Amino acid sequence: MIRLSALDASFLEFEDAVTHMHIGSIALFEGPPPTQESLCADVLAKLALVPRYRQLVRFVPLRAGLPVWVDDPHFNLDYHLRRTALPRPGGEQQLRLLVGRVMSQQLDRSKPLWEMWIAEGLEDDRWALVSKVHHCMVDGVAGSDLLTVLLDRERDPTPTASRPWTPKAAPDGLALLAQALVGDVLVGYAGARALRTPFELLRRGQDAARGLLRMRGLVRPAPPCSLNGAVGPHRRWSMARAQLADVKTVRASFGGTVNDVVLACITGGFRALLLSRGESVERVVRTMVPVSVRSPGEHGEYNNKVSAMFAELPVAIEDPVGRLRSLSAQMGDLKQSREAVAGEVLTALGGFAPPLLLALGERLGTRMPQHNINTVTTNVPGPQYPLYAAGRKMIEAFPYVPLGGHVRVGVAIYSYDGALTFGVTGDYDAAADIEVLCDGIERAMAELLHAGGSRRRPLARRRGSAARGRRSARAHA
Repeated sequence: MIRLSALDASFLEFEDAVTHMHIGSIALFEGPPPTQESLCADVLAKLALVPRYRQLVRFVPLRAGLPVWVDDPHFNLDYHLRRTALPRPGGEQQLRLLVGRVMSQQLDRSKPLWEMWIAEGLEDDRWALVSKVHHCMVDGVAGSDLLTVLLDRERDPTPTASRPWTPKAAPDGLALLAQALVGDVLVGYAGARALRTPFELLRRGQDAARGLLRMRGLVRPAPPCSLNGAVGPHRRWSMARAQLADVKTVRASFGGTVNDVVLACITGGFRALLLSRGESVERVVRTMVPVSVRSPGEHGEYNNKVSAMFAELPVAIEDPVGRLRSLSAQMGDLKQSREAVAGEVLTALGGFAPPLLLALGERLGTRMPQHNINTVTTNVPGPQYPLYAAGRKMIEAFPYVPLGGHVRVGVAIYSYDGALTFGVTGDYDAAADIEVLCDGIERAMAELLHAGGSRRRPLARRRGSAARGRRSARAHA
């Protein structure tokens, strides 16, 4: 039995009828799709590497302690591996609609908190694997690690026999309550022990103080716009594409980091979205940028090790190179400010608070109007080599980021085998136009390449057949 951390548990407390706290990915594979039997056999052989996939969450009575992971005595792999088919013509428009529907449904808390959907019938002889896993289990980096564990690095790997598994009996409510009282003491001790020396305590304190001073700007509300407001239970999802080689070309021309170039493209996308809505761009779009605080030796641990920085996307700047340079200067300043360290320290302090107070505080926070950030942008590095499922090569993969509070649009970025992909989540009712944001991201990359004198043409978006038809009709009008 393993106890959730305060951060892991917070993602459960954030969740309500309209806030779904699962992350996910949408992977496209060459066809034909594997049979249910072969895919189940492949996943079953690897479940021993990810024991959390056969465990469920048990809450402590009276919320007197942090929840715990216990084995699911009724685990059924077929419940978690599901199949569906896209309607004709099976284009990416149909895939986007399917992803939106799947991600609009909360995971069943009475079972292990994950699902995988095999979607057949994707055009060009492809199929998709839509996965969703609750944020209390993994953060983005751990989720990427998880993908590499469940998939294969070779088309025809050496077969692995599944290991026998017997679920361990879960403690009753009284035992959970008693263990929680002891566990709270140990959590506090572990948090204090993490700062092993006075010098470490002083250094961490100084870093946190510098970051908190920087965070003072978050008290000032961001300018109001349509990116924030009430969020419903349904989601839209779309994607954009780029190449890491193009990002490196832009870096070579204008400097900055990969993340700076990515944020500059996203800034161009939000500028296009606001202009299309008839809103002023004489402002900034304030974004939360999750930052992994996972050390290199911590890969393989499937939990949350994440903090955050807060950046201001300069949508007022029309020149794409000007946007990039503005962001490069700002992100360099943010790293020097130790904002992420301050966020990590504040998160760690949550381990000292009674879980009942944490739950109340987090639920209150999700219901109060949030005027301090407009969106979230999260960048997760993936493997730079091909992966396979049941002998089928994964052609590309896109991320999914949940929406929380009063944020209506979120952007996730994922890199895989030389490609850079963007997954955009929008509230179904308030963000029906996220395609404009995706188009703007790709156009911003093309503009940066052109400004640097590159003759490379960025990837064109693959639109659904209906979208292609509308574009053709407009061309002949």
